[in-house]
Amino acid sequence: MAEIARSSLAGKRIVITRAAPQSEALAKVLAGLGAIPLVLPLVEFGEPEDFRPLDAAIAQLDQFDWIIFTSGQAVRAVVARSKDLGASLNPARSKLQIAAVGPVSAEAVRQSGLPVEYVARTHSGVGLANELGERLRDRSVLLPRSDRANPDLPASLKTHRAEVTEVVAYRTLQPGEVNRQKLSSISEGEADAILFFSPSAIQNFAELAGAEHFHRLQNNLTIVAVGPVTAESLRRFKIERIVVAADTTSTAVVQALESHFTSAVESRPAGAKRG
Repeated sequence: MAEIARSSLAGKRIVITRAAPQSEALAKVLAGLGAIPLVLPLVEFGEPEDFRPLDAAIAQLDQFDWIIFTSGQAVRAVVARSKDLGASLNPARSKLQIAAVGPVSAEAVRQSGLPVEYVARTHSGVGLANELGERLRDRSVLLPRSDRANPDLPASLKTHRAEVTEVVAYRTLQPGEVNRQKLSSISEGEADAILFFSPSAIQNFAELAGAEHFHRLQNNLTIVAVGPVTAESLRRFKIERIVVAADTTSTAVVQALESHFTSAVESRPAGAKRG
């Protein structure tokens, strides 16, 4: 019987920094490959301080041509608020089309029972705007996002002559409680890789661990950026040794990790000890 190949992640301690509810599926996949997932939530989500802009947008959905979702959390927040208001996200005879920045946000839309017209190939907001291009000209676009969202997307939409209505659908917060013992051990390099899914998680880690210490950490463990926007945020903290996963799907994250650790083993001199 042929021997089943052992994953290069076996025994690796992988830190997941996204919000706890969104970490479960990836943690399960990693554990199935023999890795040791360490969940350290560095973000949590809260309701908008003022619901009125979001409520007004939901009430006028049939006036928009596009709604663009840049995260699964944005989808969940809008769906939940719509239910609270007793409103439909698929108004009868509506011209509304839905675009998603990547496969995870697209799947969240589909799970809510709504169709997705377009999914960005480049898995970034600016990329999505550029791909839609002329389809945005003189079109009304609703953009429900985090209060800490990157300003590049609305600016890019406007360069394509879209009429953009940006509303805060949720707030991205630093967790009220962080496992300090786990944070300390990770900060000392007692892990093999740390996964960052958003600029907010990076900012929070830098504030908790210290920016200079964060910079030195790239010498002790593998730092993974999930998506190009997150990678760019790491570079602003002078983190250059970055492994980049194409998107937030478990498949993309695992592929990036396995490729990195496989290459590390293959490039290690014969007889060298495992790092």
